This record gives sequence, C-alpha cells and structure tokens, in this order.
Amino acid sequence: MSGLVVVHADESCLGNTRETPSKGGAASLIEIRVGGKITRHDLYISSPATTNNRMALNGAIATFALLSKKGRHLTVLYISDSEYLVKGMTEWVPGWESRGWKRKSGALENVELWQALVKVSREHKPVWQWVRGHNGHPKNEYANDLAIRAATEQLMSEGAVPSEFPAWLAVQRGKDLFPGYDPDADFAQLESGLRGGSNGKVRA
Repeated sequence: MSGLVVVHADESCLGNTRETPSKGGAASLIEIRVGGKITRHDLYISSPATTNNRMALNGAIATFALLSKKGRHLTVLYISDSEYLVKGMTEWVPGWESRGWKRKSGALENVELWQALVKVSREHKPVWQWVRGHNGHPKNEYANDLAIRAATEQLMSEGAVPSEFPAWLAVQRGKDLFPGYDPDADFAQLESGLRGGSNGKVRA
C-alpha cells in the first residue's frame, strides 16, 4: 500500500434544497495503489431523513473512519463538489474551534458532525479539494450516480466493496461519453501531485 489515497465523493438528497430533510445518500470512490496496482473500492451510505450538507459530512466521516481501520497514517486527497464541506474543513473549522465550536453569530449547525469529522480526519493527512459538480469528470459523475442510487434505494455498503466504476465507465463509453479517458493515468497524475507536496488537481 502506497500510503496515498484518492477519494472522489458526492452526496444526494432527493427533492431537497439544503435544509429540508428527505431521503439521502453519499458515496465515495476510493483509489489506492497496492503492490504497484491501482485498486478501487466503493463506500456508500444512506439516511431516510437528512439534508445535502449532513450527507456530505456523514459521507466524509464514514470514509475516513474506514481508512482508519487500515491502522496507518494516510495522505488522503478528498475531492468533493460540496463547498460546504471543503470550505468548512479548510477555512471555517479553525475559527469555530478557537471559539469553542461557536460561530461569530448564530448557532453552528451540524456541530456534532463537524467535530466527528475533525477527529477522524486528523488521524490522517487530508487534502480537501472542491470540484464543480456535474461538469463531466467521470469519477465525480460515478460518485454522484452511486450516491443517488444509495439515496433512492436506501443502500448501505457496510464498509468498502469492490468498485463498480470499471463497469459503469464501459456503459458510458457505449454512449460515446468520455472518449480517450484513462482512469489509471488520472489517478497517477493526482498521486504525483500528492507526492510532490502539492494538492492534486482534477478538471473543475
């Protein structure tokens, strides 16, 4: 195992704005190199009454908790289209912590989830990156489709399962989508960015 992990994550809440609870799901495509080979696993969770923001947080918590079971300190590039999640972890959390988990004004929503995510993610070296949603990046689109399916069918993977991304990509190529896309080269580029000490980049 290389110690470098790339996660493409997304969340879904059916018929929801950002606040009104309804059925939701979250999914992660987890990629890591093991013995020189790139391996891919899926993780997905669901809730019968939630919001987009809560599912984004819960999905991240579940992903980092799963990675912690490896018993290693990992560098994790976590790519999400949730500005709430990425800005929270990169910009807002330090201020909240310094004020005793309070905002400058008003109540801090989802505080128990933010605290849980901070705790579990600090067992690793997280690199948080926002990507524009529904913008044609195959792995982000796959995570979105998986999150929607988890929400619709209320599915739980109960840990990591072998990824269905290769089969999903084959179906998309049958529709003349993503011509020439190489998922292994995509991972290698992000992996190289992490090894170089800079944030990996995906097409946003």
